[in-house]
Amino acid sequence: MNDMKFEIKKSDTYFSKTGKAVKSIALIGIVLVFLSSCDYSRRTTGWDYAGDLIESRAYETYTENPVFKNGRTMQPPVEGTIPRDFMPYQFQKSDDDRALAAQTLINELPNTMENLERGKVAYGIYCMQCHGEKGDGQGPLFVNKKYIYPPGNLLNEKMLANPEADIYHVITVGWGIMGEHGSMITPADRWKIAMYVKQELQK
Repeated sequence: MNDMKFEIKKSDTYFSKTGKAVKSIALIGIVLVFLSSCDYSRRTTGWDYAGDLIESRAYETYTENPVFKNGRTMQPPVEGTIPRDFMPYQFQKSDDDRALAAQTLINELPNTMENLERGKVAYGIYCMQCHGEKGDGQGPLFVNKKYIYPPGNLLNEKMLANPEADIYHVITVGWGIMGEHGSMITPADRWKIAMYVKQELQK
């Protein structure tokens, strides 16, 4: 019986010493990892654990590129390419084409609250900074004198009389010093903005 007690105590001592040794090794390992992760060089942030995420193997958009003849990474689209949902527009930025577009273009989108809501959102993104929240030409860029030329007032008599197609045309090709937005806004969103202007801002 005494022999058994001795063996149990001896075993406990062994495991106790082994546990302390494992803890000590683990602690030393943690300290070594911590110290090795510190780099006192100001030229580097430390060890690189994900090189591909820091230094891309691919050419970056605006970098030089020896693969192409013009030496650029970003190439223009192939001639004749039409972006998805964008069709060539038949009218130009002129008085005659503006009048013709206003007479001939037809908004085929249904007059729904969903389309009007999308028109409001798109107006807020592309138009409000110049034309203002109310469409009166008092947008933040003009009011804060970031833009000195007064934007068009969508609430004047001329614009009140013009149809949705006129607004669609002006958004597409621009007018006066207003640049074209047809390359940025899908045809559907242009119509929805025109709907929002006519039915909400001008009501």
